[in-house]
Amino acid sequence: METTNIAREIALLPPEAQKQVLDFVAFLKARYPSTQSFQKTKHTKLAEEPFIGMWKDRDDMQDSTAWVQSLRRREWEHTE
Repeated sequence: METTNIAREIALLPPEAQKQVLDFVAFLKARYPSTQSFQKTKHTKLAEEPFIGMWKDRDDMQDSTAWVQSLRRREWEHTE
């Protein structure tokens, strides 16, 4: 049964029955705790991220600005 159908069916019940449905839902939530627990995100310092320094041993990346300029120059020459 789709969620919209369930909501429609509950809305058609008399108020006392709607309260019983809500009580039952509360009971089920207490009996079956959510498996999707939201954990606090652990914030790490940028310097501790694994991708930092991943190109440190590449000779062509020692001057990243020059590398990017060279790459752009080569790509622009091919597109003209």
